[in-house]
Amino acid sequence: MKTIRLTLVLIVSIFAVMNGVDAKAARLNDKLNNRPYADLRRWHLGFSIGLHTQDITFTHNGFVTPEGESWFMDQPAFSPGFCVNGLVDLRLSTYFNLRFSPGMYFGNRDIKMIEATTGAKESQNVKSAYVVAPIDLKFSSLRLRNVRPYVTGGVMPTFDVSKRRSDFLKFNTADVYLTVGFGCDFYLPYFKFIPEVKFCFGLTDILDRNRPDLEDNPDMLKMTQSLKKATSQMVVFTFYFE
Repeated sequence: MKTIRLTLVLIVSIFAVMNGVDAKAARLNDKLNNRPYADLRRWHLGFSIGLHTQDITFTHNGFVTPEGESWFMDQPAFSPGFCVNGLVDLRLSTYFNLRFSPGMYFGNRDIKMIEATTGAKESQNVKSAYVVAPIDLKFSSLRLRNVRPYVTGGVMPTFDVSKRRSDFLKFNTADVYLTVGFGCDFYLPYFKFIPEVKFCFGLTDILDRNRPDLEDNPDMLKMTQSLKKATSQMVVFTFYFE
């Protein structure tokens, strides 16, 4: 909830700044602009590279094993991952664009597990290779010379194509994220350079409770049994070239 409140504050602040940019743009529209007709094109193509961090929020259910163990899971640190995307941008109006940016996200999560009474610890590294298909609605301010800030909102289906292996926790391959973000178009002489920050909130429970792979080691199932659900989040910092 704290992350969501912070994101909403950021978006409101950006809208306030964009209103000020619109007022200034009306006074400065006679200045020399790079690529002055770029935004009038119906379609735009491009690509992006970037970094992201993945997080998991665990909701525990208070499960206690027959031996009296009570396990808790957490992701105490973040590891940067790499992402690369294509970009198809459709101009809807002066202020709105619809963007489709399929790509790949490569990352990992380090999950720590601790038993409440004895302090026993276990760990698991979860590697992922997501095929993503984000669809975003982009709302931009008026252009201020060679700068144009914007905000986005959308959805991002994901599918993990990394190799699965038996471990304490196993996660579903498919998920859907709600995304909000902000960025700025910088108009250079030959292309647009667009840095963007996006916050992604998973909408589904990604914990896989069907574990036939643990039939030979049922003691490992206690980690899954200790969880009510697990949801995923990401923060993505991207550079678009359009």
